[in-house]
Amino acid sequence: MSNKKKLLLLCSAILLSIYGCKQSDPPEPTEKGDLYFSGYYWNFKNSGTNKMGPGPNYFASDTGNIYVDGNGMLHMKITKDNNKWYCSELISVKEFGYGTYMFTTQSDLTTLNEKAVLGLFTWNDYSFQSQANSEVDVEFARWGNASDSLLLTYSVQPVWFSNPAPYVERTRRPLIPASKLKTTCTHVFKWTPDTITWNSYEGDYYPGLTPMAEWKYDKSNTPRLKMEGNQVSNPVVIPAPADSTNARINLWLLNGQAPINGSETEVVIKSFKYFPL
Repeated sequence: MSNKKKLLLLCSAILLSIYGCKQSDPPEPTEKGDLYFSGYYWNFKNSGTNKMGPGPNYFASDTGNIYVDGNGMLHMKITKDNNKWYCSELISVKEFGYGTYMFTTQSDLTTLNEKAVLGLFTWNDYSFQSQANSEVDVEFARWGNASDSLLLTYSVQPVWFSNPAPYVERTRRPLIPASKLKTTCTHVFKWTPDTITWNSYEGDYYPGLTPMAEWKYDKSNTPRLKMEGNQVSNPVVIPAPADSTNARINLWLLNGQAPINGSETEVVIKSFKYFPL
């Protein structure tokens, strides 16, 4: 064998040893979206030139209002631009169903303006009639009352927030010290066909060792109607996920009204996790 052939064989062997056992690159995720956070792709809600619910408000669809920082934490803002207030909402690309939803907040939530609402929830654009939009909520708000110290609200649609609330059994505002919402907290709801259970804990682990609040809602409650505009849903006790149910995170202004002090708002979400039944 000539020296030239020996050299070619040697080079081939070296290349094989380098590349032959190399692991292939991980496959590209099949889902794509505007933003990647906590293991999932999400899309921005974009209201364009018209206001949308909740509120209604203008919703910005850019990284000026929503972005993920170098530590993987989600920042959501309410900002003012050209005399318009812009809110933020993220919609998961992935569809979810029954299971455990876990949101960990990083911000001091006691600083929320009385007009600002932070929502951690599920939603379905297509299930209004049969499942009241498949909505289960964890919300932080003073609902327009600056002196309100009950910042946390658990609820399951259909809910009316008028005063007095006709569906009072479908929402709960647990009595917890506001000081506990100044640091990292984890808020969880477990959604099953027969019950929904909410839990909030201090810290960023689950199940937490220091519970702050809990509530359980079951099928023994009265079926209720969701009314929106001229639409009326079927009677619902516990809504089902149905197809096209997403996880959502939003930061918005109550009744679309500007913050009382005219200041912009920002919240930080550390993580979102989901565990199917």
